[in-house]
Amino acid sequence: MSDAVPTTRSGQVRDLVRCAHPKQAVFLTVVLGVLAAIDGRPQREVLMTAAAVLAVQLSLGLSNDLSDQRHDYRAQTLGKPIATGALPATRASYWMFVLVLLAVPLSMYSGTAAGLALVATLPIGWLHNRWLHRTAFSWVGWTLSAALLPAFLAYGGWGKGVHGDPPTWAVTGAAAAVGFCLHFVTGLGDLVDDNKSGARNLPLRLALRIGAPRVLVLTILLTTAAVAGLAVASLTLGLRQ
Repeated sequence: MSDAVPTTRSGQVRDLVRCAHPKQAVFLTVVLGVLAAIDGRPQREVLMTAAAVLAVQLSLGLSNDLSDQRHDYRAQTLGKPIATGALPATRASYWMFVLVLLAVPLSMYSGTAAGLALVATLPIGWLHNRWLHRTAFSWVGWTLSAALLPAFLAYGGWGKGVHGDPPTWAVTGAAAAVGFCLHFVTGLGDLVDDNKSGARNLPLRLALRIGAPRVLVLTILLTTAAVAGLAVASLTLGLRQ
């Protein structure tokens, strides 16, 4: 790998942020924060919900690029500072663990049950990044993580203990379906690089079999249906049992 390093601290910070997949992290943070607000949670709970999700997602973003550094280097994937050596892997690892140490207490501010639901997405994400996301089981991490988010919201409160009630099975299943579809949404842009690096995740396997344009159409249709199903389940059955 290249030994090149940024010459300025601002360059290193920029590379670190890029490796944390900030767009995905901010998107999920806003979605969960808005849903907490719609659920009628106080402002402080909405802010803590958003902060916990942001810390979890940024740490998982760094985990993803750390796990993929050799594959990204082989494929010469653009915008991957760890793979090119512009950002030392040790520095990215340090900040990943800092974010994990922040994510755990931030999650637990929503209560024990809610916090454990969100914290559980961390080992699922690590397992996904390290072993699954380059295989035919690449959908598993996304699906399981998304299925846990309704529990994080449904049990959410303030302080220790259990607040609220379990999420409805319909909302949990619909959220899992959305997570499955989001895996394809985020994976379609990386099909060429994944193929170069030797990955064989589910979106790539399907694209090689039926063609990328058909996978795109299928992804749009399934994602629309999954989001609509989640909305209907939430509005008719509600978030909690």
